Amino acid sequence: MSVKLIAVDMDGTFLDDSKKYNKEKFLAQYHQLKAQGIKFVVASGNQYYQLKSFYPEIEADIAFVAENGAYIVNEGKDLSVAELSRESVAKILAFIDATPGLNTVICGRDSAYILASQPEAFYQKMKNYYHRLKKIESYQEIDDQIFKFATNIDDAHLAKFMTSLDEALGDIITSVSSGHGSADLIIPGRHKANGLRMLQEIWGIEDSEVVAFGDGGNDVEMLKQAGFGFAMANGMPAAKQAASYSTVSNNEEGVLKIIDKVLAREEPFNH
Repeated sequence: MSVKLIAVDMDGTFLDDSKKYNKEKFLAQYHQLKAQGIKFVVASGNQYYQLKSFYPEIEADIAFVAENGAYIVNEGKDLSVAELSRESVAKILAFIDATPGLNTVICGRDSAYILASQPEAFYQKMKNYYHRLKKIESYQEIDDQIFKFATNIDDAHLAKFMTSLDEALGDIITSVSSGHGSADLIIPGRHKANGLRMLQEIWGIEDSEVVAFGDGGNDVEMLKQAGFGFAMANGMPAAKQAASYSTVSNNEEGVLKIIDKVLAREEPFNH
């Protein structure tokens, strides 16, 4: 079965620890992928406006499964925008406000939002992941399609927060770990694998024809669904357990090494 789609997570996967990648090598690979009819998809928990900034040469040519699958853009056009009801958003915000020590970014289609009362260090950190990030005085200022919440809490309290959230609001929102005290609150079922499936249906691509790369808890469904799921050597145990294959770390160009094998039709892509 030939490979027809390659999907990559960004932080800890495609990007090295300094948030860079070997652009010259990848762009050469990309043109070969395109010539072979293989689609390239960026699948990340990060904001679309941030993700596309990494690919100025090809961003209008590829697809993005952004915000953990809540916002899908193909060739510069919206394909799918998830949305929580106002009632659901209010319930989630009430739960967030009642959780001590929790920092939060509210994610929408047009922008992400952060209360001005949040720590400045958290705001500066989040600006790296949300190129559109608006400081607000109150939630009432938001007029947008809200589909995700990015949260951060002390590592020691993360598991308890995720469990209590799932118990209280599991019917409207679910938590996925994105590493280092961070959890994304997403609409149930609107994960990366779901976003990839939407694109696959348009393109007529089977799961067995997909190669996916990831390192975190929010990559699990995608790694399980793909015929060739690759966990990074630096990945979380959950990612390694979900993947059938592995590659070297994000700092050793693990993704690009496997793309070379895809292009050369080397094992395991030679059947």
